[in-house]
Amino acid sequence: MEKATVVVIGGGATGVGILRDLAMRGVDVLLLEKLDMVNGTSSRYHGLLHSGARYAVKDQEAARECIEENAILRKIGKSCVEATEGLFIRLPEDDEAFEGKWVEGCKKSGISAIPITPHEAWQLEPSLSHQIISAYRVPDAAIDGFRMAWQNIDSAARYGGRVKTYTEVIRIVSENGKVTGVDVRNYFTKQTYFIACEFVINAAGPWSGQIAALAGLDVNVQPDKGTLIAFNQRISSRIVNRLHVPSDGDIFVPHGSITILGTTSMSVKDPEDTSSSFNEIESLLQIGEKTFENLRKYRVLRAFAGSRPLYSASGGKGRGASRGFVILDHAEDGLHGLMTITGGKFTTYRLMAEKITDIVCQKLQVTTPCRTAEEPLVQEVTEEARMKAHKYFPAYGTELAATRLGADRFERVVDRLEKNPEERQLVCECENVTLAEIEEVIKEGTSFTVSDIRRKTRMGMGTCQGNFCSLRSVGILSRAENIAEKQQSLQQLQDFLQARWKGIRPVLWGNALRETEMARGIYGVGLNVNGGSPE
Repeated sequence: MEKATVVVIGGGATGVGILRDLAMRGVDVLLLEKLDMVNGTSSRYHGLLHSGARYAVKDQEAARECIEENAILRKIGKSCVEATEGLFIRLPEDDEAFEGKWVEGCKKSGISAIPITPHEAWQLEPSLSHQIISAYRVPDAAIDGFRMAWQNIDSAARYGGRVKTYTEVIRIVSENGKVTGVDVRNYFTKQTYFIACEFVINAAGPWSGQIAALAGLDVNVQPDKGTLIAFNQRISSRIVNRLHVPSDGDIFVPHGSITILGTTSMSVKDPEDTSSSFNEIESLLQIGEKTFENLRKYRVLRAFAGSRPLYSASGGKGRGASRGFVILDHAEDGLHGLMTITGGKFTTYRLMAEKITDIVCQKLQVTTPCRTAEEPLVQEVTEEARMKAHKYFPAYGTELAATRLGADRFERVVDRLEKNPEERQLVCECENVTLAEIEEVIKEGTSFTVSDIRRKTRMGMGTCQGNFCSLRSVGILSRAENIAEKQQSLQQLQDFLQARWKGIRPVLWGNALRETEMARGIYGVGLNVNGGSPE
């Protein structure tokens, strides 16, 4: 019988943060995720590491938490954070009175908001609207949610923390008002079995209400869908926010070679609803071109959406609900050993993990203090390792691989490249992903689909949106015994193409339309693969 002291449900940022914190304190912890890690909210947002300035007027507590965690994540997760800084700009239609409240709110929250002239703003970001009335520099940054989550898992593994993907919790088992374990089901085999534990932490984000229901409890979590647009260019070097009451389409976040515009806010019944419509995209573009007047000249790469877990005891919805987090101890509901943590922001995931881990450790009589704010997630890649890698990687591929892999995995990949020249070939030209990197990720045992590989390596996330690398990746996956037995190669390819199509369909004009016709020619006509139909 499998067992752990604590079972964490949910493989998003909060879940992996809890996994790492508990493991570092010496607790036997197992994280369960029904699909692949970071496939939900933590990978379906704009990737903004908040300075807290966005909440400086409405939610001082959230603002202070953000600026403090911003500094911590820059320190412990250097390779996950791009220190872009941010601009807040006020346009003619933005309320002048709000600006004064915002400046005062930033001051109270300890957030640096440096005023600059419109001319200085245009010097920093020449593409900005020339209607700017006022501008401020703030310590916003961009953060890679996939990378941050996997580095937390790597860190936890060094202390004995474990994860099981494609393992869905179907029942929380209890006796005499005390949790004794969970019943789970394997996604591929459909086998069900029992995992014994003393505590269960429900960190399932917008699915938290559904998990609580497995124990017969009610948690008021309202899934709030946000749609975003990814552009195939870096429109600005800095994050750009509108200086007004938080609303739709008022944040631009540069990531690597792309820019993300977001987001909308729409209450939905099902957190699985990640659909995006043409009307949503058009609305975002109309709002966004107030900030960048030439916005429609940039190529739209794809659209995507995710659900935020908004908790409100008073029933508040959408932007009316707090962005703070809440911890619920269900001992108060008569079930000891079950706790729920929900709400919050990606930026505050580490703090959320620390707070709930403090409570659980107190119950377990574990006195080891939290160290997650001091110890780096992964060791930095050395200059020596980088120099060695330059022999095998394309010109700028070394730095891309070093930041996404971390020191240990990077050195293993370079060793593969040195010993096996055939593994030096690029599977994904857009993101410079080598065969060696994909082989290494498959070997680790938590990747079973092409999309799993995509989330770990960024394969298929570049300009061609997987048109070329998807077929190559399926061929590589088909050779892996732990994967081939679970899904047929053709089904793998169809599922991946369909997922890419979902994001392209709402932006089907210009180059995106041309790209879709190319994909249809390659796969539909040339290979007779039905992966791009609007199902």
